[in-house]
Amino acid sequence: QVQVVESGGGLVQPGGSLRLSCVASGRIVSIKAMGWYRQAPGKLRELVAVITGGSSTNYADSVKGRFTISRDSTKNTVYLQMNSLKPEDTAVYYCTANMVVTGRSAAYDSWGRGTQVTVSS
Repeated sequence: QVQVVESGGGLVQPGGSLRLSCVASGRIVSIKAMGWYRQAPGKLRELVAVITGGSSTNYADSVKGRFTISRDSTKNTVYLQMNSLKPEDTAVYYCTANMVVTGRSAAYDSWGRGTQVTVSS
């Protein structure tokens, strides 16, 4: 079994910062990419940021310059540093890992249950 678990969400004032963490665990052979998505009430889930095994990154236009994704491959962990937060960043943030696990030849996506981020004064 594989688990993806997020942490670090919470309530923050506009202009503030939060750091999300996500750990993948289980019978992992390799992780090809990890990323963050978010879903606000009444909206579709959208990509926030992704980082590949080669440390290439991609960001949604709405977070460029404010959010930074990074990873620690030795710990199967990805981070999302969120600065200059805005009320429109309020959402449930989900972590995903595209990985190869023992017993399966093809990589697949595993998702966490999400962590709530609320930006409000």
